[in-house]
Amino acid sequence: MPETVGFSFLPKLERFHELRRSALGVRITRYALGSVFAAATSAIVFAILFVFNVGTTTDSICAFTAGAIPNWFLNRRWAWRRRGRPALGREVFGYALTSIISLVLTSLATAWTKAHVQSIPAHYGIRMILVTGSYLAVFAVLFVVKFGLYEFWVFSEESRIRAALRSWGLMPAVKVRPERTGVPVVNTDQAP
Repeated sequence: MPETVGFSFLPKLERFHELRRSALGVRITRYALGSVFAAATSAIVFAILFVFNVGTTTDSICAFTAGAIPNWFLNRRWAWRRRGRPALGREVFGYALTSIISLVLTSLATAWTKAHVQSIPAHYGIRMILVTGSYLAVFAVLFVVKFGLYEFWVFSEESRIRAALRSWGLMPAVKVRPERTGVPVVNTDQAP
């Protein structure tokens, strides 16, 4: 007798609900909601500036900044539950670096799109929709990449990327020597 297909999707649905309730699932959900808020804020600012014929690079910078500032607070405090003073090298530099790369990519995408839609009449609003759409398309593409960077580097307790680079010999290990009062520190790294 042939097997009946039945409800073969139920185990997958149960696994989805388990993931959604896990700490990772909560972070993904909160990151997604923060990203939607940031993207909506950015898209509104970008579209308004584009209508007023501000250049696409300036549009991208202003719109990106309008979304990046609340996104920092939403990601750090709400999604990753980080409190206190941010780690300058990892959190601030890492977030700034991912933001700058995202900004450059959005600026390039919108400038390219604007150059290719100039033949469409402006009064239809299609140019604004297409250029703003290219801005949001970059956000969509970078969504997963940025989550990975935030999860494993920027907002992690300890950078797993740094450990991986050290294990591959691409980053020197830093030796931390505790200071003891009255005990001289001997540097064993240098030859006599």
